[in-house]
Amino acid sequence: MSFTAAAIQFTVSQGDLDANLDYVRGAVARVAEQGARLAVLPEMWSTGFAYKTLNELAERTASVTDELCELSARHKLVLIGSQPEPAGDGRVFNTVHVIDNGQVVARYRKLHLFSLLGEDKAFKGGDSWCLAETSLGKIGIIICYDLRFPELSRRLALEGARVICVPAQWPKPRQEHWRTLLRARAIENQLYVVSCNACGIIGKLDFFGMSMVIDPKGEVLADAGEQPGEITAPLDWQAMDDWREQIPCFDDRRPSCY
Repeated sequence: MSFTAAAIQFTVSQGDLDANLDYVRGAVARVAEQGARLAVLPEMWSTGFAYKTLNELAERTASVTDELCELSARHKLVLIGSQPEPAGDGRVFNTVHVIDNGQVVARYRKLHLFSLLGEDKAFKGGDSWCLAETSLGKIGIIICYDLRFPELSRRLALEGARVICVPAQWPKPRQEHWRTLLRARAIENQLYVVSCNACGIIGKLDFFGMSMVIDPKGEVLADAGEQPGEITAPLDWQAMDDWREQIPCFDDRRPSCY
């Protein structure tokens, strides 16, 4: 199987769910016109980290997800991006709903919370990894800070992930960490990575974008740069399998030694 994947990079309007949703409606239509069958949105794309109103905004996530299901069905694609979800204890989860042709087929709650910026105060961490069975194959999900924990991506790869999708709000000045870690996850696991970062000034932080589609050899197939926009690139499962046969890293593992 081969198909086109897309990343939809934009400046999230913090606390303005309606504006963000309106932007996404248009962007999903644009990538669908380019033939995309997988589209990834930034982390917390619908609300940003609007801490003062986060619980209130999270109450709208169910209805927003219903609209994403309609967009997914209309454009016949898999749609991935994270939103706040009520946790029931005064906090929220940072949750990805994997939507495939109009249906929620999996849900992932961010495992690793970025304590440096106080995420652990407002958010509740998830407790399980997510490998989504979709019409495109097995898709692994990680969110932003999860990228710094290679064990998670390796577990997804060992369970059969063909691609790992990474919604993020990864700010300056850590551009090189972002680029290096994304390529490392692709290279070490010999799979595709589709990342989508926010861009522009959001609250007090400056985001550099640089959403990327990376192949199993670590080659960057598409890079969005720092401005809002959409990127697309082909994902080819046969090419991935051929590469794994050339360098059989998974066959040569010795987990009993580590």
